[in-house]
This record gives sequence, C-alpha cells and structure tokens, in this order.
Amino acid sequence: IERDNKVPTIFLAGNSTVVDQDEEPWASWGQMIPRFFNEKICFANYAESGESANTFIAANRLKKALSQMKPGDYLLMEFGHNDQKQKGPGKGAYYSFATSLKTFIDEVRLKGGHPVLVTPTCRRSFKNGMIQNTHLDFPNAIHWVAEKEDIPLIDLQKMTRILFESLGEENSKKAFVHYPAGTFPHQAKAFADNTHFNPYGAYEIAKCVIEEMKRIGLPITDFIKKDYSPYHPATPDNPNTFHWDASPFIE
Repeated sequence: IERDNKVPTIFLAGNSTVVDQDEEPWASWGQMIPRFFNEKICFANYAESGESANTFIAANRLKKALSQMKPGDYLLMEFGHNDQKQKGPGKGAYYSFATSLKTFIDEVRLKGGHPVLVTPTCRRSFKNGMIQNTHLDFPNAIHWVAEKEDIPLIDLQKMTRILFESLGEENSKKAFVHYPAGTFPHQAKAFADNTHFNPYGAYEIAKCVIEEMKRIGLPITDFIKKDYSPYHPATPDNPNTFHWDASPFIE
C-alpha cells in the first residue's frame, strides 16, 4: 500500500468507542465506517482506548496525526467518556475539557484541515424505558464549543439515544458486548458491557455518523458508496439477521 497525497483523509481521534478494536466481540464505529465509503477517500484511525481529550494530546497522538495531515483533510474527534472521570482543580466540562477541544480545533486549522466535533455515544443505561444521560455536562460543553468556534458537530449522543430506545432495554444488549460465558474461546465469565459495542452495534452507529455527516452537509458524503441505503436510528436494522464472521484472533 502506497500513500496517495491526492486522496482526502478523515482522521479519527477518540477513545475505545472509536478505536480499531483488536479482539472479538468488541468493535467500534470508527472501525466500521470505512466500509461505507469508496476508494477515493481514506480513513486514518488514531483513537486509543482509555484516552481523554487532554491525555490524547499529552501522548502526542494529536501531534502524530497532524504530522500526516494535509490541507483539506478532516479530523473527527469524539471524547467525553473518560474525561468525565477526571477530578480536581481546573477539571470539568467547561474548563480543561473545553480547552483541550479548542487545542484540537486550533491545531487542525493551522494545518488547513477541517475539525468536526462528535458528542459521545450513550451508554446502555435505562430507566423506565428511556436512556439516561451518564456524561454530565460534557455533551453540552461540546455543543457550546462547536457553536463558539463555528464548526460542524455530529450529535452521536442524540442518535444513539434514539437507536437504543428503539431497540428497547433488553434487545439493545444485542448492540453491546453482552454474551454468556463460553460464547468465545477461553471466555470463563459472562460479558455484560454497557459501554462498548459489538460488530452489529458498531455498524449501526457508523450509519448514525454518516447520517449526521449528511445532515450537517459535510462534502465527504460525496464518497459514500452507492450501496449505502438511507438510515434512521428509530428503525434500526434487525440484529437477528445481521451476519458477522468472528475473527479467530482472541486473547
């Protein structure tokens, strides 16, 4: 594979909900979204599990992505899951977190790129059939920064809430890593992960990202494959008919 500098690149920054997952049955929207685009655009996934906006910068992950960025490229950044866990002076959605997002935006603009903010995906946290907000003020802070800086925003918080409520409290487990013990090799305990997605969930959320790209009018939607069908999270694909050949790689 040789680099083609004529091809626009979509860089992805984020945490474990975006990263290229190594092991079945975990998956992410950042891992699946390239399937829906043609060969005239490139995805470069720099996300890493456990990262917050500030630690992503401190680990030089942003610097590494920027070293490959050319004018006209995009950076989609989804943070909030791990940022909300940070405590102490100066921490918080409208303080250190907003400052880190501003750093992302400024650095991308200096490279001639297009920054795009993404609100975090909802966790599977139901009460009376409704998804509960578990991200405190962080999604609102992302909206605030996007409006203040006049940049596009992909609202995955809203889209995934619709998706999971449409599937229902029990059926939504089929979008997450919920499997009885023994489903995978050497799996001694049941998986009951309400944050991370399986391949079905990752595919559905990738479609949510694409529909948001279309809603906000990103030019990169010109590169969507012709076999892509319009999607709405209120009418998700049937998880029982979704087929995935599990990778043999497992820790």
